[in-house]
Amino acid sequence: MDNLKPHPANSCPLTPLTFLERAAIVYGDCTSIVYNNITYTWSDTYIRCLEIASSISSLGIQRGHVVSVVAPNIPAMYELQFAVPMSGSVLNNINTRLDARTISVLLQHSESKLVFVDYYLRSTVLEAISLFPDGLTTPLLVLITDHHTTNDADYDFSVLGFRDTYEGLVEKGSVHEFEWVRPNNEWDPMTLNYTSGTTSSPKGVVHSHRSLFIIAFDSLVNWCVPKQPTYLWTLPMFHSNGWSYTWGMAAVGGTNICLRKFDAGIIYTSIKLHKVTHLCGAPVVLNMLANSPLAKPLKNPVHFLTGGAPPPATVVLRTESLGFVVSHGYGLTEVAGVVVSCAWKPIWNMLPATERAKLKARQGVRTLGMTEVDVVHPETGVSVKKDGLTLGEIVLRGGCLMLGYLKNPEGTSKCLRENGWLYTGDVGVMHPDGYLEIKDRSKDIIISGGENVSSVEVESVLYTNPVVNEAAVVAKPDDFWGETPCAFVSLKEDHVHKKPKEKDILEFCRARLPHYMVPKTVVFMDELPKTATGKIQKFSLREYAKKMGMLPTTATAAAAAASRL
Repeated sequence: MDNLKPHPANSCPLTPLTFLERAAIVYGDCTSIVYNNITYTWSDTYIRCLEIASSISSLGIQRGHVVSVVAPNIPAMYELQFAVPMSGSVLNNINTRLDARTISVLLQHSESKLVFVDYYLRSTVLEAISLFPDGLTTPLLVLITDHHTTNDADYDFSVLGFRDTYEGLVEKGSVHEFEWVRPNNEWDPMTLNYTSGTTSSPKGVVHSHRSLFIIAFDSLVNWCVPKQPTYLWTLPMFHSNGWSYTWGMAAVGGTNICLRKFDAGIIYTSIKLHKVTHLCGAPVVLNMLANSPLAKPLKNPVHFLTGGAPPPATVVLRTESLGFVVSHGYGLTEVAGVVVSCAWKPIWNMLPATERAKLKARQGVRTLGMTEVDVVHPETGVSVKKDGLTLGEIVLRGGCLMLGYLKNPEGTSKCLRENGWLYTGDVGVMHPDGYLEIKDRSKDIIISGGENVSSVEVESVLYTNPVVNEAAVVAKPDDFWGETPCAFVSLKEDHVHKKPKEKDILEFCRARLPHYMVPKTVVFMDELPKTATGKIQKFSLREYAKKMGMLPTTATAAAAAASRL
């Protein structure tokens, strides 16, 4: 068999872009996108993506150039997940909540050649462009207008500094004279996503066509997504391309319900109006749905995939009582989606609800698309004991891992080690049954008097308190202990006016936690600060806890510091 070699017929580059091409044939007359009173079919979406890709190429954008998008979950944002790479360029989604200075840094770092900008975000992006150093070439700008509030004819977009409008490019695109640009190699870069808004050392994660094909396919299988689901876009598409469900929905001919913004009321209304079957989001979205005054049992089950942070068991329990079928997954930008999930065993259905919720809060086992997942000692690389207690760093190995960080060889080598593993920076344990459970980010572990305190465990206890709406625990500097746990909490609406005291929360924790894990300070807030993906901004809370460490340890002093958040 030594003379058998790969052939052009069996070694075509893998790319998730082919999902759209197939969807136009199989699901051509079926609804692809719904946004307010706009509806497109999969045939429409395929043609529109080709037209945009054609226009991008006509602007002088070449294979490998970076094209950025700053937009919420609207139809243009969805279409650009296909259209940009179909032009041969690399797609760069930018967090819509970043400030102008950070966006400017990311555009410069990526050397973006073209930026699609939502109408409501134009002033921020224009300010970002104005911050470019003299002599540095700025990218072309295309304005995305909202059909319901603006009209291309209402203003001269060129005066605003834009080359054209999105719909203008759709009209100018040539479907008959343009063939979408297929990758020469499946390892060709397809997307660039920044992991955070840091300006000192941006970490731009580069993914190949191959890795995104694998994760998009794997995500559908792992979540058991059927043909033609109705998917509600509550997860920002700029966050790891919507965990790769942007491409996944094309593979199964799903209907994408797009939302410019959302809250609990909009979500419940959309579920009822469009008969939604699936949605994704961070645990904070689960919490928001469970605690909303509008919450009431659903008529039909709705599948909710959550990730980004370990969901407290009490939140899972409350949400499932409403009719949501909660699945818990774990992933990171470096793997483009969910790569560990809590694969459910039928025998667990026999357990009490509280036990089921605790099991569901675990991250679980590797998905089919992953090769290996382990928890190891961060220095020796040796696997930790499978006792559910011994902490270690979570490491991954599989086909959906990133190519590396853009222009950051040091960061790439630190993450992608020579021993063949990707080191995540997440701290976890391995249970005897082989299921993984995250205990914290390495930077979120609190070391108090030499003891490791998992902020996640303390938060899980706080969430069982009936008055607590949101909770986050971070390290607060302490002269004696080095660090002590500091809890930031918001209260449920019906408890805001009859506010508990700090000692009430502390006593609640003392009854349920080892003494060293009990917070030494509790700060009440109207709402905890969050990132654009719904994660609580622990870095902000850590900064204020650090400032609080210089003040007397009292609730009054803590509240004064928190009021500046």
